[in-house]
Amino acid sequence: MKTLYLDCQMGAAGDMLAAALLELCPDKEEMLRRLNALGLPGVRYQAEKSVKCGILGTHLSVTVDGEEEGEHHHDHHQHHHAHHGLHDIRHIVSHLEIPEAVREDVMAVYDCIAQAESRVHGVAVEQIHFHEVGAMDAVADVTAVCLLMHALGNPKVAASPIHVGSGQVHCAHGVLPVPAPATALLLEGIPTYGGSIRGELCTPTGAALLRHFVSEFGPQPAMVVEKIGYGCGKKDFERPNCVRAMLGQSQGTQGDIWELACNLDDITGEEVGFAMERLLEAGALDVYTTAIGMKKNRPGVLLTCLCQEQQRDAMVKLLFLYTTTLGVRERPWSRRTLARTMETRDTEYGPVRVKTVSGFGVQREKAEFEDLARIARDKGISLRQAAEAAKK
Repeated sequence: MKTLYLDCQMGAAGDMLAAALLELCPDKEEMLRRLNALGLPGVRYQAEKSVKCGILGTHLSVTVDGEEEGEHHHDHHQHHHAHHGLHDIRHIVSHLEIPEAVREDVMAVYDCIAQAESRVHGVAVEQIHFHEVGAMDAVADVTAVCLLMHALGNPKVAASPIHVGSGQVHCAHGVLPVPAPATALLLEGIPTYGGSIRGELCTPTGAALLRHFVSEFGPQPAMVVEKIGYGCGKKDFERPNCVRAMLGQSQGTQGDIWELACNLDDITGEEVGFAMERLLEAGALDVYTTAIGMKKNRPGVLLTCLCQEQQRDAMVKLLFLYTTTLGVRERPWSRRTLARTMETRDTEYGPVRVKTVSGFGVQREKAEFEDLARIARDKGISLRQAAEAAKK
């Protein structure tokens, strides 16, 4: 499986993440041209070589109407920002020359920020006015990261625990502790740590991007690294001020998942089916039912949901919301998985997606059923004939 690992030992900011991902692109100049053609008013991206503690990387600078401004990493002294609300951000993003999936990612990141700001200030989401993260260059950073993730094929993203820094930060609301309140909320549930370095190492934009894209936090997973990128911040410290991004293929590995289960005997089949759909839509690894006998000789259903550890709370909430259960059992399982990749092949009947799995000395492939069924219906042939065409 294509995997991206983000090493955030010096925190993360939007410009650093974007620069690190840009270094992973096969054609950086073409991607830079694409970024500058997005249609962000007055915005221009420029990639500059940067050296931090002897390590060569890239700094992605953003100028707005010819001036570099905005969320400079580790520095929030802002004096001439336009403060945008969520409606303004949505309007700007709706007019950008980006795929719809990227547009959805950008707005999901800003919705995440808005929820955090809403909790901090005690006002409705639509009344939030972004300061540092609402400046045009911050919109540029978020859009760049979302587009670069898309260009890299939307790999599975993992990251190290996040170094947040220490001390205080100056922002539009005054002098605040590090991490700033909104950043701290965005990092809820994510492993973080402070240290001796004074300053804001993880910015609100960086925190929101990590929260949206990263599926697991911890040590680097077992993977074959194919390319490494260094995204540099503007300031210098005793450590290299950069995010390191490693792109490669994860191998068949052993990992932990959680099993959530509940017994149901007072719920309809339609309700069970709907609950299963909602759990899968929310990202559950698998959901299934087992027929069981319950007390008072009642036939019942055992509903089981498999998920990643960081999904547990969300899945438990859905189980309580969509079923009649009064309690959910939890237990961790260790599992071994094969690495999976997906490719689209051209056949005599049209494109077919083919999944390949490998690891532990095993490799096999299988065409996607939906594509085979579509071909079989359109061409009046059997599923077997469609599958044979996909193998050619």
